Amino acid sequence: MNSPLTRQIATSGILIILSLIVVFHLLVMLGIIPFEIVWGGRLKDASQMLVFEAVSVVLNLLMLAVVGTHAGILKVKLNRMVIKTALWAMFLLFLLNTVGNLFSNNELEKMLFTPLTLLLSLFSLRLALSKEEKASF
Repeated sequence: MNSPLTRQIATSGILIILSLIVVFHLLVMLGIIPFEIVWGGRLKDASQMLVFEAVSVVLNLLMLAVVGTHAGILKVKLNRMVIKTALWAMFLLFLLNTVGNLFSNNELEKMLFTPLTLLLSLFSLRLALSKEEKASF
């Protein structure tokens, strides 16, 4: 029996959601979106926000590169085990982030990002478990 969550859906989902998340974090860094709604509402000031948001943007770009490489979109020569390990790490990170979002002090973050990180976790798990080399696009 085939899973309804295909490798292509998981890949496209991660690429789209993470791209939107990068844009979101850049908007937070620019002050267009208030930083009080990110990081569980626990950031103390703008300088702390810039550090946390910069780390978030870098990590999200790195995860985009991992998925792009896994899918064959980025032509980077990496050991397949490195990519698989990164996908498992993404699964765990998104799963932990889902739990963290459930305990956020900000209701918007809780309601919006909990389902997104859960979805990213499932997509990452699907890719980590995949046997094929590259998704077809």
